[in-house]
Order: sequence, then C-alpha cells, then structure tokens
Amino acid sequence: MKTVLLFLAEGFEEIEALTVVDILRRAGVQCDMCSLKGTYVTGSHGIEVKSDICLDDIDQRGYDAVVLPGGPGAEVLKNNVRVVQLVKDFYMSGRITAAICAAPIVLAEAGIVNGHNVTSYPSVKNVLDNSVYKEDLVVLHNNILTSRGPATAFPFAYALLEALGLEKEAEELKEGMLYNFATSCNREYYFCKNT
Repeated sequence: MKTVLLFLAEGFEEIEALTVVDILRRAGVQCDMCSLKGTYVTGSHGIEVKSDICLDDIDQRGYDAVVLPGGPGAEVLKNNVRVVQLVKDFYMSGRITAAICAAPIVLAEAGIVNGHNVTSYPSVKNVLDNSVYKEDLVVLHNNILTSRGPATAFPFAYALLEALGLEKEAEELKEGMLYNFATSCNREYYFCKNT
C-alpha cells in the first residue's frame, strides 16, 4: 500500500487538502493528515479537521510522498523549520514532494525548486524565481509536483496518484467521479436554467 503524508497548518486551504485526501483514500492510498501540533486544525474558511497524526509523532521514512496544501497555512508551513527539513528530506530521497497553490513557497524555502519546472498560485510565483515557472494546471518535474489552486485540486490529486504508479486507479476514479465528463463538457452544459 502506498502511503502519503499531508500537512495541515492553521489556515490551510480546505478544498486543496481534503480533495487530495479523499481521492487518495478512494484509490486505497493511506493518506495521513498531519497537524503541526494538537489534534484539530482549522482551515482558512473556518472548517475544523481532525488530524490523523501530529508532527512530533511521525516517522517520515515510511511515506512515499508528502503533500503541502496552500492557503494562509502555507506561510505557517514555510516558517516551521522541521517541516522545511522534512520536505527537503523527501525530495533528496527521491520521493514525491507535492505542493499546491501558495505551498510551493515551502519548496522554495527548502531550496529544492532551483532549475525545476513548477507552477503555483499567481501571487507567489515571484518567490519561485530560481525555477522555470509554467502556467499549466499541474507540473511534474523529476519528483516535484506542483499545481495552481483550489480549482486544480482534482487534476493535482489524480497526477499524484499517477506519480505514485497508480495510473489505473487514477483513470478509474476520473471516470467514476465524473471528472472526465466534467472536463469534456462544453461551457453551455455547466448550468441549466429555466428560460
């Protein structure tokens, strides 16, 4: 079974974090939500989530990937020396190191984006100036996976599954969750109203 560690800091972006957790768990991946302290963490829109594990209790060697959601919580992650070191350790050991929205600032703080193709929320792209910035929804370069923001949480999660070698599971979920249908629709089918 593949295992993923997902950090939750106060002010995390709920869509980005919980979409990833949900999709990974549907695919049979053990995805542990890790708080920096305590059991409960509140997201940027006031949604409180119970973590599975706390930073003080993890042994990161057992995980295949680490995921960093964005939102204001990304700044909290960036300022946590232990988180930054763990992120660097994941990258240096060749494991998937994933960040969405504002969270690539943590990768920059760890000094691992230099020369890599990356993307992020537009407002933090200036922090990634030693990287090759891309406007794509999701970018995978070597073992660094990045994405843009809340609306790209689904393709980010599916790309993470694929990066973990779970392409079949990703394709089955895209079909079963109607992602393929939603992304193939013309704009006129997004909303039906009485006329």
